[in-house]
Amino acid sequence: MVRAAPRRGQHRGGRVRTPGQPDPKGAALRFPVAAAAPLRYSRDRARGVRVIGLLRGQVSDSGDGTLLVDVGGVGYEVSAPLGTLGRLTADTDGQATVWVHTHVREDAFVLYGFATLAERQAFRALNSVVKVGPKLALAALGALGVAELAAAVGAGDVARLAKVPGVGRKTAERLVLELKDKLTLPTGPTPVALRRPAGQATVLLEALVRMGFRPAEAERAVASLGDCDRPLGELVRDALAVLAR
Repeated sequence: MVRAAPRRGQHRGGRVRTPGQPDPKGAALRFPVAAAAPLRYSRDRARGVRVIGLLRGQVSDSGDGTLLVDVGGVGYEVSAPLGTLGRLTADTDGQATVWVHTHVREDAFVLYGFATLAERQAFRALNSVVKVGPKLALAALGALGVAELAAAVGAGDVARLAKVPGVGRKTAERLVLELKDKLTLPTGPTPVALRRPAGQATVLLEALVRMGFRPAEAERAVASLGDCDRPLGELVRDALAVLAR
């Protein structure tokens, strides 16, 4: 009678041992379990991940500080500083370019969007500071903007930086210390001197702030218009044109 050959890891008596389990004589089997291979594969995939750097499409406000960028029918949710939607410049087809920083974690894949490349660079510089994460970096850009932030850091204005929501005095001092050589004033036209508007200009200012613009930006736009004794719709249109420059 011919006996069937025993299965791998099975004694002739019929008992099966799990690979890697020692035999009764204390000798280990020669088939150890290779558990590390999938982990190496995941790490290799993480190193080679391609991130999103720019989105171009129709942009709308989805609330809670996020924008929705429609790119060819696919909507991307993008977290952005306050007032970003108003600073974007759309073409004749209503499409705008959003500069993106992709933040990859083990449990999340988050997109942060900006109206200009300078804003994204400032966000990355802020995010490199110890104990300053993406949320605080967005708050700083939403409260100050790139030019005012760079000016405050360059002048060592700790008091001004400490007024940003979530930034205390110690964090403000750290920002001045670590960003001194990383932030530069963006080049462009000299800002118009700010003044406190009255009458119809006040209504326009409040409307711009409700649209998401920073008070300093809104005041600059209103000041540049001069005479505001015109219909509000016309004033809003002209102010948005100023802010888009």
